[in-house]
This record gives sequence, C-alpha cells and structure tokens, in this order.
Amino acid sequence: MRIGLVGYDGPGRLLQAPLIASTPGAQLVGVVTGSTAPCAELSRAYPGVTCHPDMAGLIAAGVDSLVIATSLGERTAQVREALLRGLPVVCAAPLARTLAEAEELLALAERRGVPLCIHQPRRWDSDLLTLARLLREKRLGRVRLFESRLQLTDLTAAGLGTEAGLLLELGSHLVDQALLLFGPVERVYAEAQFPRSDPAREREFFLSLRHRSGVVSHLSGSGLQRCPQRLRVVGERGVYSVDGLDGQAAALRQGRTPRSEKASWGAEEHQRWGWLSMGEERSRVPSERGRWDLFYESWLAALTQGAPLPVTPRETLACQAILEAARQSARTGESLAVESLAETAERPRAGAQGRARRSSTNVE
Repeated sequence: MRIGLVGYDGPGRLLQAPLIASTPGAQLVGVVTGSTAPCAELSRAYPGVTCHPDMAGLIAAGVDSLVIATSLGERTAQVREALLRGLPVVCAAPLARTLAEAEELLALAERRGVPLCIHQPRRWDSDLLTLARLLREKRLGRVRLFESRLQLTDLTAAGLGTEAGLLLELGSHLVDQALLLFGPVERVYAEAQFPRSDPAREREFFLSLRHRSGVVSHLSGSGLQRCPQRLRVVGERGVYSVDGLDGQAAALRQGRTPRSEKASWGAEEHQRWGWLSMGEERSRVPSERGRWDLFYESWLAALTQGAPLPVTPRETLACQAILEAARQSARTGESLAVESLAETAERPRAGAQGRARRSSTNVE
C-alpha cells in the first residue's frame, strides 16, 4: 500500500510518518511540505521517500491513499481534493472546523464510494485500553464519573493550537475517548480560557458531558501548564486513576518506533501503572500496552480486506457535533441538549442549529 503524507511539519513528522513506516504492508512513498528545510531531514530519516511542494505532485508520483496532517485551516480543501480524485484518506482529528464542513466531506466520500477516516490514535492509549479492560471485568462497578485531561506545554512542537484553539484540537481526542467508553451524549456544558495576547484561540478548556448511560464525563485540556493526573474514573465499587500521559508520543520524539521496539512498543514501566482504590485498599493495576500502531494496520485491513474502518463516519459526526455544541456553550455560558446520534445520521447535511438546544441549567 503506497501511502503519501500531506504535511510533514509537527504531527506529520513526529506521529504520522513513523507510524506509517512501521506498518507491515505499508510504504511511505512521499510527503508534501510547505518548506524546503524538512526535506533534508526527511531524506535522512526515510531514504528513498520523496519530497513534493504540493499534493498534485505527490498524487502524480503514484499513491494508493493519502494521510492529511496539515493545519485545520488547510485540511478541508485537501481532503475534498483527494476524495474527488478517488483516493482513500486518513485525516488528522478533527476533520473540520465545523459540523457542516465535516458533514459535507463525509457525504462526498459516501457519494464517491471512497473511504474517509479520522486518525484517533488515543483510542489505543495504554490508560484507555487498561480502563476498557477494567470495565469489561466490572472491577469498578457502575461508573458515575469519568475525568480525563490532556495538558501540554510543547504545543508548537506538537503543531497544536496554532489556528483553531485547543478545544477542537485536543478536545476531539478527549470527546472521542468518552464516546467510545460511555456512549452517546445528551447534554454539553463548556468553559474556555483565552490568553490576553490571543483572544481568538483558547488555551484552556473544560467540558462536561452527560451521557445517555448516566455517566458524566469531565474533560479538560490546557496549553499553559501540565497536570500530573491524567485520568480518574469513579465507580460504585472502586476508583481507577492514572498519573502522566501515555508514553508513546515521548517514545516517537526520542526516535523509537513500533518497528524498532517490536513487542515492547507501548509497554509502560511499573511505576507508571495506574492505581485501583477500593475502600481502604489501593493497588497498582498492570497497564495494557499502548498500541498506536494498530490504527494503520486497521486502515490497511479496511482498504484491502473490507474490514470496518478504525473510526467510522458515524463516530466522526458524533464527536464533531459535540465539539460544535461545546464551542457554542463556551460562548454563551449555557448547557446544551444534544440530539441523538441516530437523528444526526438521518440528516447528514443539516446545520448545527438542529444539533443543540439551549438550557439555563448547567451540567454538573
């Protein structure tokens, strides 16, 4: 599978390229970058991979699918062009700035019969996979509260927050995790903090989601400071908590990849395992291996074997609808009632006005 990467700065270089190159059956054949400086680094890291000034040149060189990891302002037009050319696309999350744009792209993909999938690697975070195991084993009892944080200080290196703010860029991963674990959301409440020097782009946010299942998710992100606690889940029988981020991003920054590390990729050291508290008892919980490498394996299986997409259009729309409601809530200070995913799917081109209803009662 010949894969082209559009956008080599930031996440393209640090995340997408090493994961693609580590995937059995995939070949990274070329990248598009807006400057010449990364081309020298590219040739050292990936000999034989060509550098192109634009997407047309990359496509002309011959690719089977594209991965688009450019800034949020660029990617909508690039995804549209790729779909019109009949090329399957993986796009960094979120798919678009607005729900209407996301609906348009997914509708185009469906009409053209071309796969379009959002890259959500944090579905394969070590802590999330471990929590999913605890939930399957019913170790926590009925869950009441899910608290999840992504707090970073190296936003420029990660290519985050430069255009649309962190609510979309970090929030897309947090919301996707909450939906994956606890299902559809009924109500959304959000707050956002803006630095004085940049009032258009939030650098901190808080979301409260009330799931139809009864679980409440408290999600927060920050580009101003780090917080030691990454995740806390409160159930009727126990509490699971994790300090520190999944180690896969740090490993990639250090030059380690799933190909170089093989079976040890994503393994967390004992001191980084989470805690399970049950009454007075507190014990370490062995962590599942983080498996960011599984996304592109699943993508190839979808293209070559007809397997399901690793992230479905329905899941993408559900996440984008909540992000849209959250941005509206942050502006107005009101909580919003979000329509069911079934209603969203039945009206794929409806605007955001049909997605949320105002309420004077905030989600707790």
